[in-house]
Amino acid sequence: MNNEKKLRIGITQGDTNGVGYEVIMKCFTSNDMLELCTPVIYGSSKIMNYHRKALGIQTTQLNITRNAGYIKENMLNLVEVINNEVKVELGVPGKQAGKAAFVALEAAVNDLKKGVIDVLVTAPINKDNIHSDTFSFPGHTEYLEASLGDGNKALMVLCAENLRVALVTTHLPVSRVAKAFNKDDIVNKLRIFNRSLQQDFNIQKPRIAVLGLNPHCGDNGLLGNEEKEIIEPAIQEANENQILCFGPYAADGFFGNGQYRRFDGVLAMYHDQGLAPFKAIAMGNGVNVTVGLPYVRTSPDHGTGYDIAGQGVASEKSMRQAIFTAIDIYRNRRQWDEMYQNPLKKQYFDKGKDNVVLDLTKVEDEEPLG
Repeated sequence: MNNEKKLRIGITQGDTNGVGYEVIMKCFTSNDMLELCTPVIYGSSKIMNYHRKALGIQTTQLNITRNAGYIKENMLNLVEVINNEVKVELGVPGKQAGKAAFVALEAAVNDLKKGVIDVLVTAPINKDNIHSDTFSFPGHTEYLEASLGDGNKALMVLCAENLRVALVTTHLPVSRVAKAFNKDDIVNKLRIFNRSLQQDFNIQKPRIAVLGLNPHCGDNGLLGNEEKEIIEPAIQEANENQILCFGPYAADGFFGNGQYRRFDGVLAMYHDQGLAPFKAIAMGNGVNVTVGLPYVRTSPDHGTGYDIAGQGVASEKSMRQAIFTAIDIYRNRRQWDEMYQNPLKKQYFDKGKDNVVLDLTKVEDEEPLG
């Protein structure tokens, strides 16, 4: 019997006027998920109850607490972090909803750093609504890098089954992309991505495809020089550092002709270059993963869904997959750490006995002959 303690999954409520609570509650309408993990929602029981009544969703038994130290296994837990009244207006963007989303995120991050929860899963936010004097970041990735990175750089990766797309630049206007990276940036992203594919996704020798920036990879300088001056030298340097990366590939045909299937990961230069084809291929089943940090964070691949909020039609598949992925990555990292912190004892080569390899750790445990 496996007596391993269930992982404590911290889940932020996201934008209170969107589909966050809907997809969270739909994940826990039965006890099946509770056999896998202990969910801990950061938000408001009043706001959750408003969504539950509006949508007619019945969840499993709910434990409400103001301290995540008092969460209970085999139950859906909610940590009350919203002290002020928040008016819920389904489908309507609002600063109140953004502030509530940040309060929940901040509380969950603090508990993650303390070890009260094991991993973090974030429901979608509206970047404009959440932006304030206390949250001046373009999105979750940048905030988590500042809050949890301890000097490490974060990398955004979208994954679904065997498709994994990482981004050199994230939430930037297209007009600023070309000047926002250099060779060292790409090499560093490749290093982080390569390590994550090994450590988080359990791929021993990952193969990474690198996309070009310009149409047709610049057509030998006719449409831009970034490929020759920045991207190709970065690929060469990464290869010299034992990272198996290839390219640059023209982005327009790379996904359409299925070329991505030959690789374990794809590094795109900017947001829509990587995420538009990813979501065309895997929308609804994808997961946003923040890699490169000491903590595990995932999120569904969709936004706040204002257009369908309160209608009961939002799919919980991506949120459920985000929870599964967070658990898998946490376990893969632990296995990686154990493997490298406690390597197997050396196998000794005995030249005097027909070149037989003896594992002394096994010999010691064997019963004497005769």
